[in-house]
Amino acid sequence: MTLATKHRIYTTSFASVYPLYVAKAEKKGRTRAEVDEVILWLTGYSPAGLEAQIAVRTDFETFFAKAPALNPARAEIKGVVCGVRVEEVAEPLMREIRYLDKLIDELAKGKAMAKILRQPG
Repeated sequence: MTLATKHRIYTTSFASVYPLYVAKAEKKGRTRAEVDEVILWLTGYSPAGLEAQIAVRTDFETFFAKAPALNPARAEIKGVVCGVRVEEVAEPLMREIRYLDKLIDELAKGKAMAKILRQPG
């Protein structure tokens, strides 16, 4: 994929979008800690690792490329976000970003954390 064909979100700083995720969740009565929990579950970052990525203003492409351990259960994330069915997104990086968007949507909609994190039971 050349720079000319990269989607703009790939080069957008994760730190610039993170506060929007937090605001969306908080507006619906959820917390920043819950947003962080979802991001850590998805990416395998430690809390310190996540903070470091935010501090250095890593772009989305690098944020996901450097993710320590993308959660294998993320393949269970299904549904529509921004009018797009996440499980049908062909481009791998865009699919990871849509997974994150979907998890934040579920959090904001009041879904139980165990269900968001695809825990059995």
